[in-house]
Amino acid sequence: MKYEHVLRTVFPEVITENFEFTRCEESSDRLDYWLDERGYMSREDYKKGTVREYGFTDERVIQDFPIRGKAVYLHVRRRKWRDTEDGSIFTYDYDLAEEGSRLTPEFVAFLKEED
Repeated sequence: MKYEHVLRTVFPEVITENFEFTRCEESSDRLDYWLDERGYMSREDYKKGTVREYGFTDERVIQDFPIRGKAVYLHVRRRKWRDTEDGSIFTYDYDLAEEGSRLTPEFVAFLKEED
């Protein structure tokens, strides 16, 4: 089984579909995962043709649900986008009303933030 398949069984779909796991570290009492938001542009922005990737937000560390008795920390960076037409910089929002998606309140708040 591939690494990515294992992560899909542990983390909610909103994370595995929209974020790339770039690194992980395990110690005796904790698991740390680094995630970068994937570069998926909305259909409207793609058609507009003036929106470009603009780096990432600062890393945010969020404690998630424990796995096998170990504390889990997600080191997450959201992708920033820039509209070259008006110079605005933004991040995308997520629909988090998905039934059964187990996300911590802190992670939900983070995904709903606008930078």
